[in-house]
Amino acid sequence: MMTSQQYIDRELRYGAHNYHPLPVVLERGEGVHVWDVEGKRYYDFLSSYSAVNQGHCHPRIIQSLIDQVSKFTLSSRAFYNNVLGEFEQYLTSLFGYDKVLPMNTGAEAVETALKLARRWGYVKKGIPENEALIVVCEGNFHGRTITIVSMSTDPDSYSHFGAFTPGFVKIPYNDAYVLEQVIKEHDSHIAAFLLEPIQGEAGVFVPNDGYLAQCAALCKKHNILFIADEIQTGIARTGKMLACDHENVHPDVLILGKAISGGVFPVSAVLADDNIMLTINPGEHGSTFGGNPVGCRVAITALDVVKDEKLAEKAQYLGEIFRKQMAGINSPLIEQIRGKGLLNAVVIHKDAKTTAWDICIEMKEQGVLAKPTHKHIIRFSPPLVITEEQLTETIRKIKKAFDKYK
Repeated sequence: MMTSQQYIDRELRYGAHNYHPLPVVLERGEGVHVWDVEGKRYYDFLSSYSAVNQGHCHPRIIQSLIDQVSKFTLSSRAFYNNVLGEFEQYLTSLFGYDKVLPMNTGAEAVETALKLARRWGYVKKGIPENEALIVVCEGNFHGRTITIVSMSTDPDSYSHFGAFTPGFVKIPYNDAYVLEQVIKEHDSHIAAFLLEPIQGEAGVFVPNDGYLAQCAALCKKHNILFIADEIQTGIARTGKMLACDHENVHPDVLILGKAISGGVFPVSAVLADDNIMLTINPGEHGSTFGGNPVGCRVAITALDVVKDEKLAEKAQYLGEIFRKQMAGINSPLIEQIRGKGLLNAVVIHKDAKTTAWDICIEMKEQGVLAKPTHKHIIRFSPPLVITEEQLTETIRKIKKAFDKYK
């Protein structure tokens, strides 16, 4: 039997070095727990970046996968399949849109939304060809493609990957006034405003109450599409089915991914009404695997699980408990605790000798897995199926990790 270090060495030898994982090799998951190759059990407090909101290997989701793969896996979009329409009807009814365009990954869905926004801008708004602008926020993380990193302000994402795609205006996050000024300057050329309702990779930055509603109102007033990237914040993570629901905002274009399939199969989706979606015609955008029967069937079941197990309500309730109990740790290392629902972050003082990575390594020893972001922030996002007792037990383990560095 291979050891964890042997598995790690093999990955380093044959795989690209585009990730820096915690030194743990996982082989099994169930609910809120994962096990490494030596058999040690951990609480998963990353949830594959919120892709496994329904818990690891949820039996209903796995059974739907097994049932579908035994019958039919892929037709491509050259032909109809008998599951896609059911998925499309389900998703559009659930979120209140006319149409959905299914893809596979979050980055693909973001690219799809960008193409939709530009096409709508030219066809419907009358923006001169090749002059459409999309306003984005500093600190964003929407994916890793060349076009997406063109709108990034994180040097790790964009350095030495140019030349970049033009057509983006970057403004501070959580500042509706600046958005209004940019609209005044570029109004007739702006097709869309794209943002994350909560910036996840940036360190779980939660905007001020009313920010989303103010931005949506500005967009509506000036005939600009309001696009919400809910790939990480959506599907009950923040205590509502969508983070935008906290302010009763209905985006013109909604981007979903990750937990839409419970982490079992790559599925993403872009939702919009007919006046936006039908600006793209046959042959102008697509994906061989987008809308495949397996992904569609799995996603329907995964979303059923979210509703049936009331995971949004659970995230809302347990999130309050998490932030309150974490505040009770009272460590001199902790500068701030922030979040919404079960998407939370602990900010370590930047001038502390102890780093977020150090804490994560010690948490691993205690049986809790989380991951730093931006060196001094730890994101905590357990599967939403976690119980209150399990949450409290985990926080005791987290406290032990912080106490080691007092």
